[in-house]
Amino acid sequence: MSTELTPTARVILGMLRLGARTGYDIKRAIDGSTRFFWTASYGQIYPELRRLEERGLVKARSDPRGGVKRTSYTLTTSGEEALAEWLTDEESFIFELRDEQLLRFFFGDLMSREQVVANLRAQQRFCEDVLERFGAMEPQARTGFMDDAQLYPYLALRHGIELMAWRRDWCERTANAIEAGELPPPLTG
Repeated sequence: MSTELTPTARVILGMLRLGARTGYDIKRAIDGSTRFFWTASYGQIYPELRRLEERGLVKARSDPRGGVKRTSYTLTTSGEEALAEWLTDEESFIFELRDEQLLRFFFGDLMSREQVVANLRAQQRFCEDVLERFGAMEPQARTGFMDDAQLYPYLALRHGIELMAWRRDWCERTANAIEAGELPPPLTG
């Protein structure tokens, strides 16, 4: 069953299991936790919630608040099983990194050295900004986004902090090496 789940369905089922109840709650939880490595937009979340309901993986109920129409969702037994199957499936790992800065760097031979260095320095500043945001999140990260003690979201944040620190340092080392002419020139055909 897990192979039949879309990536958006997987994150939705997980967020529902962690306590999110509405599409808005799911988006808020994603934005406060996984968006740096796995995101979903409202345009993905709401249609996927309807598909999950049609498949019997979630149950929807009307839950208006102060005149605002809203729908709350809970996992069904089938939804719990599908989530558990995906979480423990050792054969469905997918590594997909969408990184525009790395893509620009890949095409560095199409730019001047100065442009490549400028991009690396901009990425270095970006990493510093992200590290500052992650640092501000860290004290609250252990309580989780639904105010329950959660170890693994905190450890995922630590992964992000260490990854961004490594990336910042790599950008600095690489920019310095390019500026100093220490890297070999591109191969010529």
